[in-house]
Amino acid sequence: MESIPYDKRSGKIWFNGELVEWTKANIHVLNHGLHYASCVFEGERVYDGEIFKLEEHTDRLFYSARRMGIKVPYNKKEIIEASNQIINVQKVSNGYVRPVIWRGSEMMAISAQKNKTHVAIAAWEWGSYFDPKLKIEGIRLNISSWRRPAPNSVPWDTKAAGLYMICTLSKHEAESKGFTDSLMLDHEDNIAEATGANIFFKTENNELHTPIPDSFLDGITRREIISIAKSKDIKVIERKISPDEMNKFVGCFLTGTAAEVTPVSQIDKYSFKVCNLIKGLSESYQALVRKKTAA
Repeated sequence: MESIPYDKRSGKIWFNGELVEWTKANIHVLNHGLHYASCVFEGERVYDGEIFKLEEHTDRLFYSARRMGIKVPYNKKEIIEASNQIINVQKVSNGYVRPVIWRGSEMMAISAQKNKTHVAIAAWEWGSYFDPKLKIEGIRLNISSWRRPAPNSVPWDTKAAGLYMICTLSKHEAESKGFTDSLMLDHEDNIAEATGANIFFKTENNELHTPIPDSFLDGITRREIISIAKSKDIKVIERKISPDEMNKFVGCFLTGTAAEVTPVSQIDKYSFKVCNLIKGLSESYQALVRKKTAA
């Protein structure tokens, strides 16, 4: 299925309150979302036929829209119902859901005061974000030449489309050098996150250290992993982390809705072990999302 382009797939997409044919869920090339990034979205996982943390994702979708000054023509209850409707129509058991909100074509300039707001929700079967083999061995990251911008320069705590431009640039840069993903630093040259996932480091004494999310998204999965770790009496320290501190850590992993819990074996010149603590957190997370009893 992954080899089929996304505009050539079949089924239905929830589009402005209606179920439309997948290949007919189209927009005009002159729309504000495309040209000026007046667009917010979410990425949600379906496990065993249920959208994990749907309410939290929907809350964040509406928060992102408010931060962007976009008025959503539906309420939270309607979006949740539409999300559940589309996974049932598409018969998605284990997959991905993408709600997206954007400004339309009424005005084509910086200002978009009169532009209509559009909403769509798509869902499809989907497996692992990273190669499953690499999720066992650990992925390799470079250090991006791009930086997360200062928090007073962008709506940093949202899933706004424009924020992902430097993620794509960083990801492409990493892949061109033989890496799987890229570590991004913040505007103060401290460690921030990967291109689409938060990051944790493990110390020799089994503490977890993770950057303070003050210029990048505080991920829903990130918060779940912190909760799981604390339930296991694992100390979690949120702080500023300098890149040259990485030689003090023995383990590293990424977290995210797509990435789930993904071990990291290398960042630039620094190497890490895929240790039992990280494997245990991953197993507990899988048990949580699939509502199974953790071992």
